[in-house]
Amino acid sequence: MIKKVLVGDEKYKVLIGKNDIFKNYLPDSIKNNKKIFIISDKNIPTKYIELIKRPITSSKVVNIHKIKAGEESKSFSNFQNILNKLAKKKYDRSDCIIAIGGGVVGDLSGFVAASYMRGIDYIQVPTTLLAQVDSSVGGKTAINIESGKNLVGAFKNPKLVLISSSFLKTLPDREFKAGIAEVIKYGLIYNKKIFKIFQKNCKLILQKKPKIIEDLIYESVKTKAKIVTEDEKELGIRAVLNFGHTYGHALEAQSNYKNILHGEAVAMGMRMASKMSMLEGHINKDDYEKITDLFDALKFSKNTSNSYSDLKKFIMTDKKVKNGNINLILLKNIGESFQTQKFDMENFKRSFS
Repeated sequence: MIKKVLVGDEKYKVLIGKNDIFKNYLPDSIKNNKKIFIISDKNIPTKYIELIKRPITSSKVVNIHKIKAGEESKSFSNFQNILNKLAKKKYDRSDCIIAIGGGVVGDLSGFVAASYMRGIDYIQVPTTLLAQVDSSVGGKTAINIESGKNLVGAFKNPKLVLISSSFLKTLPDREFKAGIAEVIKYGLIYNKKIFKIFQKNCKLILQKKPKIIEDLIYESVKTKAKIVTEDEKELGIRAVLNFGHTYGHALEAQSNYKNILHGEAVAMGMRMASKMSMLEGHINKDDYEKITDLFDALKFSKNTSNSYSDLKKFIMTDKKVKNGNINLILLKNIGESFQTQKFDMENFKRSFS
């Protein structure tokens, strides 16, 4: 199953399949690269790294750099450390970075690839569901700073994204569910087919049944591909991909990026954004309850302890705030969304409870 994503004037493929995609597609994609620099994290099984190393010919130099797992690794210190390592090992523009891991590895690796010598090739091999359906597609890369998440970064497209659903077999249930949240997002903002798949198949999805998971990955990638093809630099429709993220990023920052996964925070954020959509009169109570029933069926937690006043300072430093105005993504219907700065502030405060 191949999805070709067109972003601006560049084309790159997102390939979804089993582990044979690496031997079938990786050698050709790196044939013009002399040295390969693999970035991964310490939680990624060695067998996955070896699986990707195997198709790389012995004529190429391969170096491996592992970072600590977790959001805190998207830091300036790691960014600088990797740049210095690339320079010391004399990597240049003819070389390639391969990111093997979740969204943290992909975001950090992509920003390194965008910055080192003003840009070198990189390939994404996402190993979590969250990264497979979201962060590996679309070319957004970033690191975090003290004031907030993803505030420093660049747009940098990978030359290839290789997605193996086999990696999800060893993914912890909590990480898997965090990815499920982003899949639900596509169903709410743009692709009602995804929402209907969830309504009919909640139990099978939680059991990680391969066929239905691959269908969801494909539908998610297809949806994101269509959106980012229309809007490479997030100047228009691409903003709807931030549904739930204004709330979610604030929840993450409030916890100092500890004890809550990105997908868990976004799930809470989507509940609140859906409530805001109802309070503002954009969706009816019936649709709102369908949404909350789905989150309940999948056992996603609610925001029970953070009010608007608790999260205000984080919301106002979010990169989606422009000229002091909060940009919200709200729902018109299940499967249709829009961006707005015009809303009742009292309703916004109420949406947190």
